[in-house]
Amino acid sequence: MTDPEIGRTVDAGGIATNLHDRGEGAPVLLLHGSGPGVTAWANWRTVLPRLDRYRVVAPDIVGFGYTERPAAAVYAMPYWRDHAFAVLDALGIETCSIVGNSFGGGLALAMAAARPERVDRLVLMGSAGYKFAITPGLDAVWGYEPSPERMRELIGLFAWDSSIVTDELVRLRYEASIRPGYQESYASMFPAPRQRHVEAMAQSEEILRGLEHETLIVHGRDDRIVPLESSIALNRLIPRSQLHVFGQCGHWTQIEQNERFCRLVADFFAE
Repeated sequence: MTDPEIGRTVDAGGIATNLHDRGEGAPVLLLHGSGPGVTAWANWRTVLPRLDRYRVVAPDIVGFGYTERPAAAVYAMPYWRDHAFAVLDALGIETCSIVGNSFGGGLALAMAAARPERVDRLVLMGSAGYKFAITPGLDAVWGYEPSPERMRELIGLFAWDSSIVTDELVRLRYEASIRPGYQESYASMFPAPRQRHVEAMAQSEEILRGLEHETLIVHGRDDRIVPLESSIALNRLIPRSQLHVFGQCGHWTQIEQNERFCRLVADFFAE
């Protein structure tokens, strides 16, 4: 049976990169988060079919999923940023809008800050990119040690709705987290003490104030991974931004509020 998490492979700056490339129209880049066992498909499988008016590209960022893990990789925001631009180059995309989830939001901001002319609109969802005191939830995510029980606990932290935490989801995400080489690279990304990694993903207030992109900021009010206050600060600092907060929603906005989230994003892109 074909694994839906595997799309097609492109050479992005010398890195064999797994990605999903669907549709036609204005290009949209979807950037996943940094949870253990994450892939572009796991993050965006419920979003891809709803953005059918666009060319949607969802890569496994280097070090995650089914993308190559170079032995000499130095996992840090400049490395991830350069890889994301290399994905666009490999696909012949000069300018695109970006939807970034959590870590992916921090990556989206890093891309917009470095090459503003290559970014159209930004959607930041439960986003990194601003300094905040690391939450116990995020510390637990980045400190993950593989076991089914630990994966169940982490999925429970991501979601407000406990019905999402099914045995099947736990099994799939646990098995993804123990693929050969995955835990070794994941453990090397965010070693303790982990507050420094939050700060390394953050842009300065001066840079955020200087962003000219239309920006939609989305957050779950009950997020236990990235605090709502971080998105409130981003909204305060980014001049052309708007903030939408979903009640009874955790860190997985695109899953727990899928229909509303996709409609909100599609309307924002269609303005």
